[in-house]
Parts: sequence; C-alpha cells; structure tokens
Amino acid sequence: MIKPAFKHSVQPPQTSILSPYLRVATYNIHKGVRGVGPQKRLEIHNLGLGVEALDADLVFLQEVRHFHHRDAKHFERTWFGWPEQGQAEFLAPEGYEVAYRTNAVTKHGEHGNALLSRWPIGEIGHHDVSDHRFEQRGLLHVPVQWHGLEVHAVVAHLGLMHGGRVRQVQRLAEFIANHVPPEALLVVAGDFNDWGEKLDAPMRENGLTRAISPGRSRQATFPSRVPFFSLDRIYTRGMRCVSTQVPKGPAWARMSDHLPLVAELELA
Repeated sequence: MIKPAFKHSVQPPQTSILSPYLRVATYNIHKGVRGVGPQKRLEIHNLGLGVEALDADLVFLQEVRHFHHRDAKHFERTWFGWPEQGQAEFLAPEGYEVAYRTNAVTKHGEHGNALLSRWPIGEIGHHDVSDHRFEQRGLLHVPVQWHGLEVHAVVAHLGLMHGGRVRQVQRLAEFIANHVPPEALLVVAGDFNDWGEKLDAPMRENGLTRAISPGRSRQATFPSRVPFFSLDRIYTRGMRCVSTQVPKGPAWARMSDHLPLVAELELA
C-alpha cells in the first residue's frame, strides 16, 4: 500500500465538533478496487486514509460493497488483504456511525450506498428507484442529529440514461414528500451521472439548491485523473453553501475513477 500524501491535496481540516458549519463530502469509491486483469489492485485501505483526511461530519458514499466473494478471494493473500467487515464499516473513522443499504445484487456479491456520520443517526430507510432491471439504483435515507437539529441525509446514485435520471429525480421528490417533514433540513448528495448538466432545474423545482461556492463555477470530479465532468453533487434545503473543494493529485486519482466533493454548509 502506498500512503497518499493527503496533506498536500486537502486543505487543513477546519471542522470541529463545535463548528457552526456542517462539513459534508460525497464520494463514489468504485467498490474499493481499480484496474483489470494483472493490473487489478485493492484501494480500500488507501480510501480509508482518504475518507479520514476529508474530516467531514457526513460522508455520502456510493458503490460500496458489503461483500464480494470473488474479489475477497482474489485479494485475500495480498499484503493487507480484503477487509473482513463491510466496506462502509471499514472506511468509517473512529467514533463515526454507519448506515448502509444494498442497491444492486450481482453474481459474486452486491454494492450500495452508505452514510458515515460524526453525529448520531436515526432510523435508516431505503427506497428503490431503479428505472429498469439492468440498473439497480436506490436512495439511502438517514436522519442525523446535528447541534440539536435534525438533518435528513439522502445518498443517491442515479442511472446512466438521461430519461431515467429525470424519472428518478421525480421519485426522489416523491420520497422526500412522503418521508421528510416539509420544514426539515435536507442534504441530498451522491453521483448523479448528469453529464449534460440538466438536473439542476428539476431539483430546484423540488426545493433543492446545488451547493456551489459563492462566486465559483461547478467543480469537476470525473474522471479522477483529468476531471472534466461535475457528476458528483450536493443539493440542500434550508442550508447555504459556504465553500466547496475537490481534493486532487496522484494519490486521489489512483483510488477511484471519481474525486470526492466536499462542502461546508450553514443554516440558511
């Protein structure tokens, strides 16, 4: 394992348990594995260092494995090996609470969304938003107690086709209407696969504003080596974005095909 030089690619942590800002991050971790064939390598241990370096109150994760028999066997004799616990629990920094639910079941295992929280969490919910049988997609819903306030966190990973994503945004809106109180604070984050930047308008129509640093443009997160597309998003209700950042550099580029997006939020 190569220890990434995170101190050069992430700003010094500004968050503390008493901070007035809610620091959130969203990260598609590519199931903790990169490469194919002889070049296939396990990155979950480096990802653990990366998640800790983000120093976020809430970490929204996509493509997280709970188990995968083939990869576990393939990497069992490597230096560090495949973790015995699920990837969400493995990646959680000490003291964080973990929520995970499966989206897709495959031949050798499964994967889904996860939330890692520095703050106490409530009852975990899951809602299937698959648009067709070839893409299994879901929403992970977790209420979080932050400074005596309840923040509803929804981890999303939308489909590859634009029409399907539009329908999934509508199902997201229906889910929020049915499961999140109308005046509650809300953060929806994840991989929206929105290559054409077409989802901001329907999200706004449903009361969700995209988190973008004041005076700055959208920040690209994909592909990680030469980021060009802003696929990873954070949308909020009842909160205002103070700043955003995307950690970059060789260490981050090797761990996943996406880069993480980090935002600091305050009450609107």
